[in-house]
Amino acid sequence: MKPNRLFVVTLILSVLLLTSCNRGQNIADIPTPASIEALGTANVLTAVAPPEGFRDSVSFPEVDANLQKLLGGRYLVTLEFNGVFTSTPRTTNAKATAEVWFNQSGSRRVVVDITGELLGKTDNNFEAVRLGNDSFLVQNKECASAGPDAVTAAGLRAGTLVGGAKKAIPAGEKATLNGQEAYKYNFTSADLNLPSIKLSDGGTVEATGGELWIAPTLNAVIRFYVNLNVTNAIIFDRALPVDGQVILRYDLYDVGQVTNISVPNGC
Repeated sequence: MKPNRLFVVTLILSVLLLTSCNRGQNIADIPTPASIEALGTANVLTAVAPPEGFRDSVSFPEVDANLQKLLGGRYLVTLEFNGVFTSTPRTTNAKATAEVWFNQSGSRRVVVDITGELLGKTDNNFEAVRLGNDSFLVQNKECASAGPDAVTAAGLRAGTLVGGAKKAIPAGEKATLNGQEAYKYNFTSADLNLPSIKLSDGGTVEATGGELWIAPTLNAVIRFYVNLNVTNAIIFDRALPVDGQVILRYDLYDVGQVTNISVPNGC
């Protein structure tokens, strides 16, 4: 190679090296830094992203919404309270459990068990059935039919008892729960609909833990669990406010199964 040509080549290489060494000293040369935490969350959400229509947020103010579109099923719902009457050391408790079988035809069977001083001095349980236009209620081994109490009892819904979440966002988890593919969603205390809990002056309610699982193929809630701390709260329309912990539980089972619902024993 001639000296002049060698000089030119050397000069070009030197310029290229200097240019590469200076790269990164200008803001425009530096790519946007990635957050390790955000990257991990993004990867999880992408890997288990819910289908379209369920990716941004969901709204189920009543946990048993859309069940009338299913052929049939069963759900178990519980509301439990343990605490004290507000401004007193006197302890009190309550627990209400309802198991409901339903068919798309409108038939329903409801079995309710209520215990605890807060809900009355005596425990209470009953069975109610709705068949077409007829409703039956068995309580204290006595049957009533066609009366308003029987209609109300047979129509008892989980949404009326424990409510649901007005808004929830994907949590990046997917699992098979109660036989259904479901996605987990997160919510805040402000997102909750709690029809059985009303606050007196200065009362508070705070969710200390909870989870909402949705099955997009059913457009239905599979699981709704919430733990709450409440102060100066009225529960089940009782006269005296209370402070303590409320536990809400809802699970949907046997989706698509048509249950044989008949007139209850004793009617």
